[in-house]
Amino acid sequence: MTASRSATWRQWAGATLLLIAATTPVHAERLVASLSRHVVRITSSFVGDEITLFGSVENDAGAEPLRRTYDIVATITGPRENIVTRRKERMFGIWGNAEARAFVDVPSYLAVLSTRPFQDFADVQTLTRQEVGIASTAFPKIGPNALDDPFRQAFVRIKRERDLYIETTNGVTFLTPTLYSASIVLPAAAPVGTYGVEVKLFADGGVIARTDSAFEIDTVGFEQFVAASAADHGLIYGITTAAMALLTGWFASVLFRRD
Repeated sequence: MTASRSATWRQWAGATLLLIAATTPVHAERLVASLSRHVVRITSSFVGDEITLFGSVENDAGAEPLRRTYDIVATITGPRENIVTRRKERMFGIWGNAEARAFVDVPSYLAVLSTRPFQDFADVQTLTRQEVGIASTAFPKIGPNALDDPFRQAFVRIKRERDLYIETTNGVTFLTPTLYSASIVLPAAAPVGTYGVEVKLFADGGVIARTDSAFEIDTVGFEQFVAASAADHGLIYGITTAAMALLTGWFASVLFRRD
């Protein structure tokens, strides 16, 4: 009798838990993102461009209506590259390279856009773990990766001066409580290649959804021919370039020669 009652009680408890789970509202947001263009063409008159990122926060079917305050962080990463930074020192009256540091597989372009300052919607540990912001982005390289590393600081400073590293804490705008947009600014020096776009949705101090997209920067016309020639026929391209430089110099000397 006791065993029978115990089994009946367990069945009743299990059914009750299933009923509670079925009737409890579910918080399940889904992040949608798109781009105004997926290809940027570089021509001889290219002076930079701008792409619009837009999207929405949606709830899954049957989920509780969205009532949270959201924050968006969009990270745009350009093609990876290997860079060697060098520090110059004056030795015996002559400036020379005293020390070098290699940065391996680092973004050639990095833009971080958000709805407001990062610390307003997440703590430092979360921002570091999610690599939100230039300071939290890990740079694989030879040597330590400390933020106070003078080589890292110099590298980031040079990239910022060239508008290749951008951080805008008011770069994402919510048009409605769930619709957002942002402008991705591409400078004239933006390298050719594939750019990844990662969008993260923050709420209650953490990431609750994310999505990815991408776009391409490519050359067209004469610029594409020159780039392809340099990559596929390096020796011929170098000889031709040198010959053209010599010919141009000779022609200039003849044109402006004084008798």
